[in-house]
Amino acid sequence: YRPVAWRRGGSERPCRAYGGAPADPLVNRIEIGHPALPGQAGEGAVSRVILAGGGHAHLAVLADWARHEFPNTQRVLVTASRFTAYSGLLPAWMAGICRRQDLMIDLEPLARKAGTTLIIDRVCGLDADKRTLLLAGGLALEFDLLSLATGGEADLSALASLGPRVLAVKPVDDFMQGWAVLVAKVRAGACIRLAVVGGGAAGVEMALAAEVALRGIGSPVALIVPQGEFLKGHADGVRRRVLAEFARRGIALHHGHAVGAQDGLLLSDGTSLPASHVIAATGSRAPSWLARSGLRTTDAGFVAVGADLRSVSHPNILAAGDIVERIDRLLPRSGVHAVKSGP
Repeated sequence: YRPVAWRRGGSERPCRAYGGAPADPLVNRIEIGHPALPGQAGEGAVSRVILAGGGHAHLAVLADWARHEFPNTQRVLVTASRFTAYSGLLPAWMAGICRRQDLMIDLEPLARKAGTTLIIDRVCGLDADKRTLLLAGGLALEFDLLSLATGGEADLSALASLGPRVLAVKPVDDFMQGWAVLVAKVRAGACIRLAVVGGGAAGVEMALAAEVALRGIGSPVALIVPQGEFLKGHADGVRRRVLAEFARRGIALHHGHAVGAQDGLLLSDGTSLPASHVIAATGSRAPSWLARSGLRTTDAGFVAVGADLRSVSHPNILAAGDIVERIDRLLPRSGVHAVKSGP
């Protein structure tokens, strides 16, 4: 078996209904043996294992597949882009410390070494009971074992009225394109006022990186944090050092819930904050298609998983990263835990 790459267009098209999707293009390549799982298949039977999402959680899985043989399996990676960005380096790229290529991971050679078929397309649906993954390009892929790590969707509900003035941190590819355009405009003479919304580590790092990138060209930076959420969960000493660094760099810190307004942002205490552009580092929400997937989800709409990262309703489906919520313990949906979930 030789891995092949499939590329489907139309990533922005709505997901087709299950009944109208084209036939699975990989079914005729290899026999699919439902309901066997890898390691449980009978002689000659083949189980298809799909990784949905090319982010942090699945990088370790692909590396493991490249090191070990898995007989009687057909392995597939579905990802919206051939390249995935290492998000930990994103602030360094914003600040001009590293180049774009320094944080982009090419999934094609990794998939090839892992003997994995690479499909470039966006996941837009799932029928968990029928073991079928739906893609925006129209494909419906059957599976025996599925791992979901497609990430969440940026929650821009409070900032929607700002339209194109908002730069959401996710998807990272879109953010990088938007940030590059914005910095080029400023360097060409455009005057902006930048606000970063979100008080976690990501929001703080974005504000610090933006200040470096815009330093000396008259573009002030402000960070808006919900009351009591500034670096929540971090030590007091960390917060003190960050506040001192903000003061040294002239980064303004505002506490309150922010919503989009005509001139920028309106804070919950009534303060109007002028902003021509807003970086949204506000966390993510569950993809809307999860509600129709048949998987058991939490009250917030995320996939409910246990300590083994298996769906509590469908044991042949695993999930990790921003798309899950652990039922055994409270963990933030962050890149740190996504990286750890891979091994």
